Amino acid sequence: MNYNADNIVAIASGSGYAGVGVVRISGANLDKVIAGIARIKTLRPRYAHYADFLDVNGEILDSGLVIYFPAPNSFTGEEVIELQGHGSPVVLNMLVKRCIELGCRMAEAGEFSKRAYLNGKIDLVQAESIADLIHAESEASARGALKSLKGEFSDYVGQINSSLINLRMFVEATLDFPEEDIEFIAAAKIKDKLSLVRQQIYDLLHSTKQGVLLNQGANIVIVGQPNVGKSSLLNALANEDVAIVTDIAGTTRDIVKQKIIIDDIPFNIIDTAGIRDTQDVVEKIGIQRALDALSRADVCLVLLDYRHGIAAEELQIINALPANVPMIYVHNKIDLSGGKPRIEKVDGHTHIYISAREKLGLENLRQQILALIGWENNQSDVFIARTRHLDAMRTTVEHIDYAFMNWEQLDILAEELRYAHTALGGIVGEFSADDLLGEIFSKFCIGK
Repeated sequence: MNYNADNIVAIASGSGYAGVGVVRISGANLDKVIAGIARIKTLRPRYAHYADFLDVNGEILDSGLVIYFPAPNSFTGEEVIELQGHGSPVVLNMLVKRCIELGCRMAEAGEFSKRAYLNGKIDLVQAESIADLIHAESEASARGALKSLKGEFSDYVGQINSSLINLRMFVEATLDFPEEDIEFIAAAKIKDKLSLVRQQIYDLLHSTKQGVLLNQGANIVIVGQPNVGKSSLLNALANEDVAIVTDIAGTTRDIVKQKIIIDDIPFNIIDTAGIRDTQDVVEKIGIQRALDALSRADVCLVLLDYRHGIAAEELQIINALPANVPMIYVHNKIDLSGGKPRIEKVDGHTHIYISAREKLGLENLRQQILALIGWENNQSDVFIARTRHLDAMRTTVEHIDYAFMNWEQLDILAEELRYAHTALGGIVGEFSADDLLGEIFSKFCIGK
């Protein structure tokens, strides 16, 4: 299914300077395009042809390789040509300009991948995993993205959807043919089958949560009184100096953000302005931004001075925190009073004793953060997932749970199975609105 007759072109290699750069063309009747840019008598499929690249006057723009992929055996399912020249942005842009002169148009962001999806070469999860692989921030996330690109996530979704279709077939047949003397439900052992599918969906939901963590990470917000060591803790967790550290209270007057990796999980760690009563206008703005950041936090680190414990000022901060944000009480500066790194549980809360300056107890803190967000560090099974997938899984779970509670009421059961099937199928793009596709592919790189 070729959804668009336009020939499109874009630079497919990375930006900047390199030894080799790639210009990708996709569409139909590309022999006319290649005839205008290179002198090649016969284009052999999947063969590297060496040629000069020519401008409209026949002058040489560059020299390099031409590789031709005939439809439908190409990435997009259309005819595809790749021009591999020298990786100068100027040269590559001249090649793109020449292709446009020959009737191509500039590709939109993600349009090559979108055509691959619309032409049935990949499903929506695989399309998203291309972008996730390109933007992977750790080895584990790269491996997880590759699993999704190879179809492991999609295959699991497909297996569950097949089971749902099988259940729907038996239930709807019983509803449609009540006069037939056939015990469809008894034959299918509907409750047992429904229970099995329900467990498969719960297992997939769990794996999806892990995949979202690996892909999108979590937000950590550090709060505390001024000069309690928040900037030192940020620097220690980041393993570099990203925040100014002084003995002057209120040095951090705005939020400071830094991306770090803990056990292959990306975290946005945010050092906030100290929360206190102040008349300083700029500091007040920083404090408000700190409270806004807390509303989006996955973990809050309440930093305390080990020598003073929890004072009235700290209680004021704690009482200002959102009730739904998990907290860890971090007692800093143990090195100044002979304290030892340790973990304690008090009234259901975790207390960790550290020295950010001397980097004592930081591994305890890292592991508690991972436990708090639910990361299980079982990288061999994890595929990359997105919040969109997690939302679809939660919707599927809601419908399958309701179906399980009402399995004897066949009309309700049939309807809930249909809803579950639709929600789950939306993950791989079986049921996807145009605006969803536009949102997904608009975030891709040009040329992908």
